[in-house]
Amino acid sequence: MKNERNPYRPISCEFHDRLEDLATLRRIVRIGYFSETGTRYRDAVITDVFARAGEEFVVLDASEHVRLDHLVEVDGARLADHEVSASCRL
Repeated sequence: MKNERNPYRPISCEFHDRLEDLATLRRIVRIGYFSETGTRYRDAVITDVFARAGEEFVVLDASEHVRLDHLVEVDGARLADHEVSASCRL
């Protein structure tokens, strides 16, 4: 179900592709993301990238799901540094 109070904002295709690459590599990466308690940074393995109900997520090794538009940084790449392309929207 979509979150009407905080609608999903698609991320750049380039950043999305990088997340899929990292999920395939299954190596530990540094991840920063917005959580209910503020920005959180941790080391984790991305095990999957998927879409559900118009939102996209990564799954971390502890079965934690993070919405892609809540990501700040992954493996040294900052989401804010990647431009969103209209062709990549869900």
